[in-house]
Formats: sequence, structure tokens, C-alpha cells
Amino acid sequence: MFSYLKTLKCYGFNGSMNSRKVVLLLSGGFDSGLAGYLLQKVGYEIIPLHLSNVDFAGEESIEKSIELAKKFGWKKFYVVDIADALQSLVDNCKHSYYFVLMKRFMLQVAGEIAKKEDAQYIGTGESLGQVSSQTLANISVIEQAASFRVLKPLITFDKEKIINMTIEIKTFEISAGPEVCDLLGPKHPIVNANLENTLNEEMNLQDLDIVSNSLRSLRVIDL
Repeated sequence: MFSYLKTLKCYGFNGSMNSRKVVLLLSGGFDSGLAGYLLQKVGYEIIPLHLSNVDFAGEESIEKSIELAKKFGWKKFYVVDIADALQSLVDNCKHSYYFVLMKRFMLQVAGEIAKKEDAQYIGTGESLGQVSSQTLANISVIEQAASFRVLKPLITFDKEKIINMTIEIKTFEISAGPEVCDLLGPKHPIVNANLENTLNEEMNLQDLDIVSNSLRSLRVIDL
């Protein structure tokens, strides 16, 4: 673990100089909690944001995310309900684009929280190839929706390494269980998205203003 933290610093993942803030997309799963832990260890201040889909997943993912935030000492916890937005993706766009569109939407919501918090970055637990939709092409298209630099400390990790590290930092038991984002997703997601086609799909959502409407549900929990 120590050698990996040194590597993060060498590659610019070092927030200690300016006490920089990161809005962390925290699902409650293995990846995002570990990503936040690693960013915090190299000096970033973490602002956790949980995008909730209680209509499909109940309260479990919120509870897991809050438990992770408490473990790492993150005091301010944002929650936004995205159930209606995700259903809009299913109803109005090609289903194969669901994960790409969902993650672009999540970065846009996180960007609004980053503005509110005067944060400089968004953090995610994405890693290349861990699931079929997390390809280099897809991640490139997804990241272009962000208005802030996106930090991905797990980008080269495989699942075995992530699981082993969560055991080491004692978050495995907290994070075990299914994650929300899989419940509405397609069996065969696109793996080679391009920006033009993605933007065409997003045009179907233009009148729905899913980012602003989701942000109306914003609440802050002081831990």
C-alpha cells in the first residue's frame, strides 16, 4: 500500500500542497470507497456525493456509503436522488448507451456540487476493463461531460487487487453486495462509444433537464 501511495504522488495525485477538494462519487461499493481512501491518503479533502436510486435498490447503498464516509472521517455527505433521471435514460435513449449516458450524467451532477463546494476535482472508482462498459473509448466519452478534472486512482487496477486492498483497509464487509447502477443496465452495453452518437442520444433528454431536476432532491447530511 505504501509503495502505491508513493506512485500516486509521483503521478500528480498529491493534494497536500493546496488542500484541494475532491467531490467523490461514492456508491457504497468496493471501488469508490477505495478511491476516496487513496485520494485522502495523498492529501485531498474528500466531499462524498451519493447518487441514490432507492426506488430500485432501497436504502442499503446509502447506508453503506454513510458507513464508509464515517470510517474515513468525511463529515459532510451529499445525497441526490437520481431514480427519475435513470428511468428517463431507459425510456428515451438507446439502452446500449445506458452506462455511458448514466456516468456522463453523474459527472454533471458532481460538477454542480463541486461548484457549490469550491472543489477542484471529481473523484471516481473507475478502472479499465473491469466491466464490459469500462473501456478506454467509453471512459474518454464519459469524461468529456465533466467540467472539472476527473481523478481515477484505480484506473489500472483489476478486481482482485481492489478486493484485496478493501480487505486491507477493512472496508470489504461494508461494501459487499450489488451496486445500484447494474439494476437498469443493458445485457449488451456499447463498448466503443463515440462522442457524436452519445450527444445525439443526449438530445433526447434535452427537454427533461435531468441534472437540474435531480438536484432539487439534494440534501446534506452532517456526519
